[in-house]
Parts: sequence; structure tokens; C-alpha cells
Amino acid sequence: MTTDFDAVEAAARERVGVRLFTVLAWDDGRGALNRVHSSHPVEYPMGGEKTFSREAPWIRRVVVEQQPYLGRDRAAVAAVFGDHELIASLGCGAVVNVPVIDGGRVLGVAEGAYDEGSVAAALPLAELAVEPLRRWHTEHQAPGSQAVRP
Repeated sequence: MTTDFDAVEAAARERVGVRLFTVLAWDDGRGALNRVHSSHPVEYPMGGEKTFSREAPWIRRVVVEQQPYLGRDRAAVAAVFGDHELIASLGCGAVVNVPVIDGGRVLGVAEGAYDEGSVAAALPLAELAVEPLRRWHTEHQAPGSQAVRP
């Protein structure tokens, strides 16, 4: 599946300047984000999961409200991600998370790092991830489970 996201990662590197880039597929039934692409597969291997309550502020913003998240500094990253020390060790001091939306459903989240201008540059990149994430959901999601609808 990673090769389907290579073009998205290349565009993110060119337009946003990301150091760490991952794509996480959202499983609403389990409240889990499943890593389906990683620019750093040793530190962030495919298949890794992050689970969250739908009430968690970060999930509420990105998945439920379908809005990008900008963590402007290391403190903001630490407030959201338990693995903030690993993120910092890769040279990342800020994060941008963009929801990947298809027909009003959040299929997943693309993560990169940076500033307010990065959010604007990253938003169009989410469209590039729709088709590969749609395929991932078709192949992996449990029957009856679906992505979040607003």
C-alpha cells in the first residue's frame, strides 16, 4: 500500500517541507488510527495504531469536525501525542494533521510538520490520499463499520 502514498509524500515534501510524513486510516468503530504509510518505517512502521476517544480534543477537531490541526511547537505536540519524544528526535518541533475526507466521511489523517502556511499548503494534499485510503478501507474495514460522518 505504501507505493500508493508515495506521490502524496513527495508532494508534501515539495509543498510543505515535511520531515516526518505518515498517513493514518481512521477506524471509527474502534476509535483507532492505523498507520498505512510512513516516511520513517523503522520508527513508525506500517500497521502501527494509535487509539483515541472520540471526545479527545485532537480527534474531535480532525476527525469529528474535519478541521486541520496545527501544533505550533513541541509543547503542542506533547499535549496530543504520547510519542512526542520520538517525534522530536526526528527533528520535528511542530505538526500539521489534515483530515482526508471522501463524500463527507473522514477516511484518515495525513500528518506532517510545520506552521500556519503549511496548513494551507497541506490541505490540497489530502485529496491525493482519498483514493488509496478508500481502497484501504475497502480491503480492511470490518463489515458495518464506517468512517465518521459530520
